[in-house]
Amino acid sequence: MLQIDSEVNRAMGKQDYQPKPSGNDDSRPPEEVLNTIIQEVEAFHRNFRDRLSQDVLRLQQDKDRLIADIESLQRKHQQLQSQQSETLSERDLAKQRVWLKQLAQILANNLQRELIARINQIRVESDQPLLSAETAPMLSGSSEAADLAPQELEAVLEGSLNQTFHGLQQELNSYHSDLSQRLSNMQSLEQQVETLLETVVNRLRQQLNATEDLTPDSPRVLPPGSRDKRELEITHKPPQTPSPPSSVQVGLFLALMSALVLSLFNVCLRILLKTPDTPKVMFGLFEIDGVITPGLGNSLLILLLRMVVVMLLMPFLATFLYPAVWTDIRRFLNSGDSKLIVTVIGSGFFLFLSQVCIYIAIGEIPTGIAITIFFVYPIITVLASWGLFGDRPTLIRIGAMFTILIGGILSLPNFFGGAAGNTEIGVLAALGAGIAFAGYVLLTQIAAGKLHPIPFSLVNFASIFVFCSLSLMFLPDNLGLEVNPDLWNPIIIGGAILGVLTLLSYLLNNFAIRSAGAALASIIGTSGPALTALLAFLIIGEALSLKQISGMGLVIIGVGSMSVERMLVAKRKA
Repeated sequence: MLQIDSEVNRAMGKQDYQPKPSGNDDSRPPEEVLNTIIQEVEAFHRNFRDRLSQDVLRLQQDKDRLIADIESLQRKHQQLQSQQSETLSERDLAKQRVWLKQLAQILANNLQRELIARINQIRVESDQPLLSAETAPMLSGSSEAADLAPQELEAVLEGSLNQTFHGLQQELNSYHSDLSQRLSNMQSLEQQVETLLETVVNRLRQQLNATEDLTPDSPRVLPPGSRDKRELEITHKPPQTPSPPSSVQVGLFLALMSALVLSLFNVCLRILLKTPDTPKVMFGLFEIDGVITPGLGNSLLILLLRMVVVMLLMPFLATFLYPAVWTDIRRFLNSGDSKLIVTVIGSGFFLFLSQVCIYIAIGEIPTGIAITIFFVYPIITVLASWGLFGDRPTLIRIGAMFTILIGGILSLPNFFGGAAGNTEIGVLAALGAGIAFAGYVLLTQIAAGKLHPIPFSLVNFASIFVFCSLSLMFLPDNLGLEVNPDLWNPIIIGGAILGVLTLLSYLLNNFAIRSAGAALASIIGTSGPALTALLAFLIIGEALSLKQISGMGLVIIGVGSMSVERMLVAKRKA
């Protein structure tokens, strides 16, 4: 950024400190001067953007070449290992075993002598030493031990070689990840530069328009040097073109649309379930019945149908958003980093638990209340981060936690007011969903920086699909499926709609993060409970009490203040 500022200052300085031209140029209209400045700034913008694009392209080519070199080295290593194993004949192996056996015997004898000398030194005050140095060698009377020592030494040598190669491979992988991170930083820097230059150009245009508004529409006389020309005509103000929206504004709009689609997903799930308030009145015009009863088995079935659609379309979407997704997944699976693999799969398991619990909650209590109770997960996240990572909560976070807690209590449904559905199960399921989602967030923070977000999401979706399938296979009969055979078609269609809404929300959120940043997108995402309650009221007439609406507002304020506080802390660190 300092280099960009210096370039802009140098470009602008050439105009600020040039001597005023003499003669006919003294009375150049300010419009022409400003237009000249705008053209120069735009030319500088184009040149700088071209240079950045060339740098990014060159770095991408270097990255591809490094990947090819790494794969070539791996193939050569495998070829060398196969050639070495083929060239070693039985005779060579026998010679090596004999040599290793002799080496082991020599080492054992030397160790025995040193031990005897040490023991005799300790017992020097006694009449005679405990052991004699002429004792038979340790391995001479035991052929079994002699055979064991070479095998151990051979295993040690092989383990050392494997460890060395594994360390080299990890260093290459870390270098590749660092290069990918730098490429991402270059792309984000390019976007910031474009935004800055667009802002400068827009301000210059605004100043030009303001100058034109202040300039009287009167005839202008030419300078004395060109009096032979005709008088200048009355100038007409050109039509003003509206300035294009900035990338931040576009990102905020996309984040709002993502939250709206996710809220629509929750309402569609409520419509699909056969809740106690069935039939539901759609838009106050017609009634619609649910097609499946809420429960553990049926929730797993809906989740499985949704994930089938997601797993069919997500690979294409991931390749579109991040072309190197399959390279990263292959490197992730071949890395041998068991801790990272367990972390990623564990995050998928917690997300799976969260989804199942929220499905059960939406089937038992109002949709907006279920999502509001689910949004207590930041309290669990802050406390767990304090205990695991030593991230002590600030006063703002503590105040936000109390605000979320009070809001969650106010939004609870009436347990003794004859509310429809099993209120206790719905509230506990929503709390369980929030706790499980907090575990997902913590594991995601641990894996951050080690795997790109898009391959990470793809592995998470695949994990949910596997866990859901296994759960349905081994689920007890009393918790199993309860489906009317005549309603399979609407159930499958509903699951497909939920899957499409999931991918649409994911796509909008991804573009929102690219345009506005993750911090601003997360702030917009805190409006989820309010949007869900609003859509539920408009679509199926699901109304909330004033106390519940107040609690929902407190939860949104608390979660939003945490997001704003994290954004400000990140800016101060930057």
